Formats: sequence, structure tokens, C-alpha cells
Amino acid sequence: MGKSLWQWQKEGTSWRGIGIYHVTLTVPSRQLLLGRLVVTDSDPSKARVERTELGRLLLECQRSVPVFHPEIQILQYCLMPDHLHMVWYVRRPMEKSIRQVAQGFWQAVKKLGRAYSYIVEGESDACLTGGTMNERDGAVDACLTDGTMNERGGALRLSSIVEADSQKNSLCLAIGKERYCRLDPVFIERPFLRPLSRRGQLHAMIRYVQMNPQRLATKRMMPGFFCMQQGIELGERIYSGVGNVKLLSMEHFAAVHVRGMWVRAAERGDRQQLRSYMNGCVIEARKGCVMVSPFISPQEKQVMRVLLDEKHPFILLADNGFRNYYKPSAALFEACAEGRVLILSPWTYDADKRHVTREECVALNEMAEAIVLHLNG
Repeated sequence: MGKSLWQWQKEGTSWRGIGIYHVTLTVPSRQLLLGRLVVTDSDPSKARVERTELGRLLLECQRSVPVFHPEIQILQYCLMPDHLHMVWYVRRPMEKSIRQVAQGFWQAVKKLGRAYSYIVEGESDACLTGGTMNERDGAVDACLTDGTMNERGGALRLSSIVEADSQKNSLCLAIGKERYCRLDPVFIERPFLRPLSRRGQLHAMIRYVQMNPQRLATKRMMPGFFCMQQGIELGERIYSGVGNVKLLSMEHFAAVHVRGMWVRAAERGDRQQLRSYMNGCVIEARKGCVMVSPFISPQEKQVMRVLLDEKHPFILLADNGFRNYYKPSAALFEACAEGRVLILSPWTYDADKRHVTREECVALNEMAEAIVLHLNG
């Protein structure tokens, strides 16, 4: 891991000053070691996560952050089966930087991970393969909720292993004569830190964290609309997509592209042409036309909000590819679950990408026009 991964993308952002940060810690293998998703009555709004022993101890470690760093308040958190979301509020300048705090937290949870990686041999196949089991196998609960089992059938709690692991004596002395094996480390990747700097980001982030169990339940109940599909050929380009590919079989399509000259005219007081175009896009959608656009400009985003509010289908061109475990943003998630949106991208995912360039904007609008021409042809 390079040192640059601990630096903000924006120059001049202070590590020690007052600020709000979204912190995410992930089990890199995406094994469901921290909890089990429970959905009551097949209703995603009733989804919750039952914590494993490792998940419980991870939350205890999180709660210790404000104890050692009283400048920090935890505004929101959510433990998921394979990751933990936290929103940290630095209320006053700190002597340590936020990256030092995050690294200290990471060192602490790595100790928990090391403790988990010691599993007693010979007790059951479930325990020996517990690191690779998923929720449907039922083995994860037995191994993680009860801790590691000893030969007498009693539970050897993870908390006691953590205590032993922090001492000079080797872990096998704490376990006695029991045999153990070592699984892959659990928390080998540093937490991902993201500063929240724009108006409205905090509310959106807290809502995102709160809705994580519901979103995961929705994805599992409707997997078809959330799986990345590759090789979608439209004209001369090949796209990857997330959402309802059947939208490509609709009868009528139209692009949404607000021209700069209309915006400049509106800024001078002549709003008629801009207003007429935006209203025309909505009217076409109401007639059953599928609108296609990257929805980049504020005016195009306004059209998209109307499409979402009125539940019209549309195709969105994304300026980046799809990472593993991609989930649409909160605004698009419900529309995706209901099959009203298809998100397309011609590019592979770039983890370093932060902003769309003017050249990309032009290319995306040209792609939207080409897709409309191809599908209407």
C-alpha cells in the first residue's frame, strides 16, 4: 500500500481540522464473517444484520475511537456481513491527523482478524471451512457466533484469543494442547476514507449508511437487475450494463442533451427555449419514450429527477465502469430494483477517477445520440 492512499484527492484538505469523514472497512475476500442478513416477511424494509462474535468485537473496537480521541463523534454506523460503514465527525482540531486515527483503528481490528484466523482443527468441517462458508451454508453462525470450539465442546471466545494474542506468550499456550490452523488474514486492507465537503453530502451519506441492509436485501431478492452484464452491443460500441436490459427492446427512444447556448440565453433572461426543451423531454417520457443521456448538466439532472419522481424508464450513460459489488446510487437504487433504469458504460472501472472531463462529456452525449439512432433505426 502506497503512502498516497492516505492522502485526500483535493489539495489543501486538512487532515487535522474539523470535518466529516465516511470510513469503510471491508473484508477483502467479501466473506460474510461479520454478520448474517435477516429479512423478515420477505420485506427488504425489515432487513437487519445479526452480528457474529467477530462483528460484535469489531463494533466494540469502533466505539473505542471517541474514547481515545474525544474530538471525534461517530454520527452513524452500519455493520454489514462483509464490511463496516462509519461516519466520523471531527468536532475540533486534533493533535493527531485523521489518517493516524484511522490507521490506529485499522491496527486494532487487524488484531481481531488475527485472532479469528486461528481455528481449532478436527472439531468439524464447518469450522475448518468457516472462513469460506456463506449464509446459506449455516456454518458461519456456528463457528463465529460461538467462537472457536474446544475439545470439551465449550466455546473459546474470540475475546479471550485477542487477549492472548496481545501477550508475549504464543497463542497455542492460551489454547492449551488443542491443535489449531491459521486461515487467511481478515482485515488486510486499510479503511477507505472519504471527506464530505459539499452541501447535502452528510444527509445523503447517513441515509446511505442507514439503508445498507435494505439495499442488500433488495439486491438479493432481485439479483437480475443488479448483476453487471457485459457485451451489450449497440451500434459500433460494446457496453457493460447494470439494470433492466429489456429497456433496449422498447419502441421509442430520445436523447436528453441540454445545449450550452440555451443555458447561456437563460442566464441572460431568455428562458423560453431551455424551458420548452426540458418540458418536451418530460412530455416525451410521459408518452412512453425511453430517454437516453449521461445526465451531466444541472438541467439534465433536473430532467432525470422528474423521470425518477414520475417513474418513467430511462437509460443512463455512466462516465466510469462498474467496480466489483457495484450498487447504484441512492437516487437510482429503487428505480433499478423496479426495472425502470439501465446504466451503461463503454469503459472499464478506474478506481482513481474522480471527475468527468469535458472531452468525456462530449463523448457521452455523442454515444447517447448514437444509441438513440441505432435503437430507433
